[in-house]
Amino acid sequence: MESLITRLWEGSTRGADADRYLAYLRRTGLAEYENAAGNRGVLALRGIEGDRADFLLLRFWTSTEAIRGFAGEPIERARFYPEDDAFLIRRQETVRHLDLVHHAALRLR
Repeated sequence: MESLITRLWEGSTRGADADRYLAYLRRTGLAEYENAAGNRGVLALRGIEGDRADFLLLRFWTSTEAIRGFAGEPIERARFYPEDDAFLIRRQETVRHLDLVHHAALRLR
C-alpha cells in the first residue's frame, strides 16, 4: 500500500449557510485540492446540528513535500480562501497530519 499522509481541518458555519459554504468549498478548496500535485483524494464531511454546521476536510497526500508545495510553510498552517471569513464562525488555524494506515473503498450503494 502506498504510504499517504492525511491532512485534517475543521471549521463551522451557521446552519443557514451550510449549503452555500459547501458550494463555495466545491468551487475553491475542494477543486484546488483535487488538482494539486501529490494529492490522492479528498473527503468532505458535514454535520448540521441546531444553528451550526460543522465541516471536516480530509486530504490525502503522497508526501510532506507535496503538502509543502500546496500549503507552503509552515505546513501545519491552514490555508484559507477569500470568502472564508464571511462564512466561518469557527475554524482551526492549524491542521493535523496523520499517517493513513488502512483504507477500504467506499461503497456508496
